[in-house]
Order: sequence, then structure tokens, then C-alpha cells
Amino acid sequence: MKNTFLFISFFLLAGIVITGIWWTPIYWSFIIVIPLFFLGLFDVYQSKRAIRRNFPVFGRLRYVMEGLRPKVQQYFIESDTDGRPFSRIHRSVIYQRAKKEMDTTPFGTQLNVYENNYEWLNHSINALHMDASCEDPRVIIGGPSCSQPYSASILNISAMSYGALSKNAIMALNKGAKIGNFAHNTGEGGISDYHLEGGGDLIWQIGTGYFGCRYPDGNFNPEAFEQKVNLPQVKMVEIKLSQGAKPGHGGILPAAKLTEEIARIRLVEMGKDVDSPPYHRAFKTPIELLNFIQQLRELSNGKPIGFKLCIGHRSEFVAICKAMTETKICPDFITVDGGEGGTGAAPLEFSNNVGMPLRDALAFVYDTLTGFDLKQHIKIIASGKIATGFDLVKNFALGADICNSARGMMMALGCIQALECNSNKCPTGVATQNAHLVRGLVVEDKKTRVANFHQQTIKSAIELMAAAGIRHPDDIHRAYIHRRISPDKILTYLDSYPYIPKGSLLKKPYAKQFELLMTISDPHSFTPNFSNLNWDELEWARKPMTN
Repeated sequence: MKNTFLFISFFLLAGIVITGIWWTPIYWSFIIVIPLFFLGLFDVYQSKRAIRRNFPVFGRLRYVMEGLRPKVQQYFIESDTDGRPFSRIHRSVIYQRAKKEMDTTPFGTQLNVYENNYEWLNHSINALHMDASCEDPRVIIGGPSCSQPYSASILNISAMSYGALSKNAIMALNKGAKIGNFAHNTGEGGISDYHLEGGGDLIWQIGTGYFGCRYPDGNFNPEAFEQKVNLPQVKMVEIKLSQGAKPGHGGILPAAKLTEEIARIRLVEMGKDVDSPPYHRAFKTPIELLNFIQQLRELSNGKPIGFKLCIGHRSEFVAICKAMTETKICPDFITVDGGEGGTGAAPLEFSNNVGMPLRDALAFVYDTLTGFDLKQHIKIIASGKIATGFDLVKNFALGADICNSARGMMMALGCIQALECNSNKCPTGVATQNAHLVRGLVVEDKKTRVANFHQQTIKSAIELMAAAGIRHPDDIHRAYIHRRISPDKILTYLDSYPYIPKGSLLKKPYAKQFELLMTISDPHSFTPNFSNLNWDELEWARKPMTN
């Protein structure tokens, strides 16, 4: 192909010169031909791209096709039910509700109701009228040690930092939260001016980098924390232990990407890489974590303090619950993030293969808190793939009190699932810092869409609950949600995730599924301790089991 390219180039250039003797306007073609010739020469002699080296100029079409493939796939090939991570059906209903357009569907469901993992809610003959249900259910977050409890909506904006999202996206989300009276999680990037401009309620997330409340060496700075946490917009504080997109993985913001504005918000130095380690420096054990929670509660004058995690080693969460029982210090809420990932850019293996999926994690956290008789003091927030009223209902059935949505809120802003979040090329101006692209996101329009999506999604959840004869999310039971696991077998969530008795983990005998976890967990260490385990006493434990 290299020789063919050189032959064609020589023949074409010679042909133009000769033809020009009789017809001089053909010389204008040099404007196209000569740049292509030198482009081909560059391809021939470069050494990094084999396709371009072997197929000069033409090999570049491969990269054009690769760029077009996701768009062609989404708009011309995939069906309404096949798209990932959100299908066209779910994307459409978000857009329709955000715009307050018709969101009903004609001619029946497009889903295969006999396919594995199809889920549904059982309705009741004694269904309730919508007027009998609470139109805006609220959940009070704040345990016995909290002096400033927060009345939260059942649907809020999940953690997304300024920097990951554009300033216009942050302002639209926060102003939408103000209109709809729900909360906006800042993400670990800290509280920016754009979070404060809209006047909406904030959940300040504190990650391993302690951005906005750190010393120059990266350690937690209580004075800086106290100054910001007592802003009236900050309603709650969330300590991020891990996230579903990349649990157990830290990150670095390169110095080249660090602007003076981001440095001011995060309290970091210009000219240096900004490290977010995979672990917290403020604590090393479950008991130290709870002492840190107590410190933040005192510095915030009694605002709700909680933590967010993607469940990994289950023994670590059991150890935290043991530490709560020992210290009598409890968080006011726990946010459970699903291992299926979210808005955060992450290595493929972490998104695909690390962390417990939300459904399993949510049931485990609820059951563990119930077993330690701690659930009455702690609210559970489900953070995951929330797009519809049914998503809310099924998470409530598994034990959530509240749900947070990130990608659903992004789509309400106009996100088209272009999958360009990590490239700074988001075409809708949501997940980019490119000023020309950010300009396309009009805050005054999108804030209303965010509020509409929130309102209409909650309305949908209430309608579902009313159809099932349920007045409030607290009344939803696992037995109400059914899931097909084979063509001829159906299980309820109760079958898959049976409840354990209240207080059953405070004394032996423990529930079978918790016996190993109770033996190896230690409130003074996150590391499981197998030394005290007598395998002969656990016949069932001879089979391999993860901790």
C-alpha cells in the first residue's frame, strides 16, 4: 500500500501539471492534493500507528469510524430496550418528565416479561387514591446525637463534583434543588461558588483528599471544616469511604489541569499534582472512623453526619457496626453505592468487576443494621441507577429510606449518553470544562427541567405505591417486589433477601449467613481476623466463602 500510495501520488501530481498546460484552473486542485500528499508521507514514516503506516491517508478512516460508532449504534442500531447503561426507554422517560411532556406509552410493554431478571410490583385490589398518599414524602435524618436534623426529600442529587461537571451544570442542579426543595450532594471536589449561587440545600461530601478542609500536606483541617460546614446551605456532611465507580481506587488531578479557581476551592497548591489517596488519613480503624464522625458532628454544631461506601469485604461493615455498639456513636445516615459504577470515570476493571452491586449491598446493610438494633437511629440512602418511580420503590423495598440519582439528573440537564464524560468533549456542556461547550447549557432552562424530573419521578413512585395499597415508603415490604429468575421460577425480594430478626446479631446464635462475618470482624481493625475461627464448628463454612 505504501508503494501504491507513492505511485498514485506521483501519477496524480504529474497529471495535474501536464493537464495544466492546456487548462490552468486545474492547478487549484493542488490546494487539496498537496496537503493529502504530505499527510500520506507523514503516515508512511511515523512509527506509532501501524494502520496509518501501512495504509497512508486511508488508514485514518478507521479512527473516524471508531468515533462515529457509538453515535451510529445509539441512533440507528440499538433497540429501545438494548442501550447501556441506560436504555432508550429510560432515557426517553427522563427527558419527557424533565420537559413535562407526555410520558405514557401506547400498545403495551416492550420488555420481555418472561425473560430472566424481569421485575414487577404487585398491585392491590384495595388500591389507594392518590389523595390518600403523601404527595411529597419527607424523611427526617438525624439520630439522638444530632441537634440539627434535616427533613430530606426521598429523591436527591447524588455526588458529582465541580470539575467533573461544568459550572453551568452545577448551577442548574443546585437551582433545580432549590425549586424542588431537595438536596444536592457536592461530590468530593468541595463546595464551589456555583454550589452556593443557587441557594439549594447541600450535602457536603468529604473524600480522602479532604478538599476544602485540608492542610497543605493533605491531612484534615478542622478549622477549615468548621468555617464551611456552618454555612446555612450545608445541611448534612457525607464522608466518602468508597464509591461504586472505582471502589478502593484513589486518583490524581495533574498539575496541568489545576486552575487557580479549583486550587482555591480545594485548598491545594498550584503547580503540584493533587492526590486523592485510596484511604483516609484521619482514621485507620472502625472506632477511629466513629470518633471522626463525632468530631465532625461537634464542629458542625450537630448537623447530620454520615458516610458513603460501596460494600467490599462484608466483615468491614460488620466491624463498623460492632464499633457503633461499643462506642455508642452512630452516623445519622449511610449512603450505599452500587458497584456497577456511576458518573465517575474509572478503569474498566473497577467499573465492571469490583464492589457489590446495589441490590445485594442495600439488603446487606439494612439487615446488618437491623441485626445490631441500629437501624432505628440510621437512615439508609441508596445511590445508584435511579431513573424511574419503580427504581425508587424497589430500593425502598430493600431497605432504603432515600434515593440519590446522578445520571438521571444529568439526563434531566440534557445529557444524551454520548459516553464522553472522561474526554472533556461532552457535547451538551454537562461534563466538560470547555467554555464553548459549557455555553450550550442554559442554566435558567435546565434548572426547571431538573426540578420537573424530580417532581414527576416522585409522583410516579407515589402512584405505584398507591396502586399497591401503600401510603408511605416506610410501609414497602420485600414481599411486594417479584423477580423472574428462570422461565418457570419467580422469587420475591423477600425470598432472595430474607429479613433477620431485630437485635439478632447482639448475641449468639447468629443468623447462619452472618456467623462467619461475626467471628472474623473486629471493631478495632478493618482487617478480618481468621485466627479465632474454629472451622470444625462450622460445617457449612468448609465450603469457600468470601468475607
